[in-house]
Amino acid sequence: MGQFDNKTVIVTGGALGIGGAASLAFAREGGSVTVMDVNTLAGAATVAKMAGLPGRGLFVEADAGTSEGCRKTVDATVEAFGGVDILFNNVGIQPAASYMNAVDLPEEMWDRIIDVNLKSRFLMAKYCIPHMRRAGGGVIISSASVQGLQSMPGVSAYAASKGGDLSLMRQLSLDFAADNIRVLAVNPGTIETPMVKAAAEAAGEDIGQALKSYGKDHPLGRVGQPEEIAEVVLFLASDRASFMTGESVTVDGGMMAKGAWAGGAGADID
Repeated sequence: MGQFDNKTVIVTGGALGIGGAASLAFAREGGSVTVMDVNTLAGAATVAKMAGLPGRGLFVEADAGTSEGCRKTVDATVEAFGGVDILFNNVGIQPAASYMNAVDLPEEMWDRIIDVNLKSRFLMAKYCIPHMRRAGGGVIISSASVQGLQSMPGVSAYAASKGGDLSLMRQLSLDFAADNIRVLAVNPGTIETPMVKAAAEAAGEDIGQALKSYGKDHPLGRVGQPEEIAEVVLFLASDRASFMTGESVTVDGGMMAKGAWAGGAGADID
């Protein structure tokens, strides 16, 4: 018996990186998992990997930064699996072209980052919570970031989105505690994801050397792996964390323990 047998899970940005690792981890534990992503090939490939696992998979191609995309994903999940028990708000973007100060950042770039990284949390909660209420409870978890706690130069929109994510998480936890809906977040440090590799490549860095350099910012001496974040997400979503809500768990190899840490890459979590 898996710990998520008879549970339905939505993972936004669920095709690659932390999202992909979490999608597969939930399916290994028996969950019926909806993978929401704009990457059709990667989403289909992730669901295909679930074929031999105890759980089931559904891919929904949708843009998490839009009301239409979020509603479409929830509706498809309810139609396929009968409800929503767990929402992992993982999707996030930090385009290489967005690394600049607030004066120079185009308004359109600000809007897109806020829509995907923060508005999607509001929209997915808005459409999932009624189904969780009918089921007698649920769990909502966000991928926030160490950049929601501290920051680094040149990431105004990303940092604002992650700080807002943590604040919204706390607010939702209070508003829906009476409905037995727990709301939590994880704060990853730098994780070896396609987003981090793309950022290094865009900066003209050798990816392998960049990952080693980023790892030196972490007291454990390395960057994290998507599966390490997924393990924490599954714990928070499980009954083992039944008395936890309104809190974030930092999974950063010790970065926050250092204080002023930002000497390299921040947390990229899509």
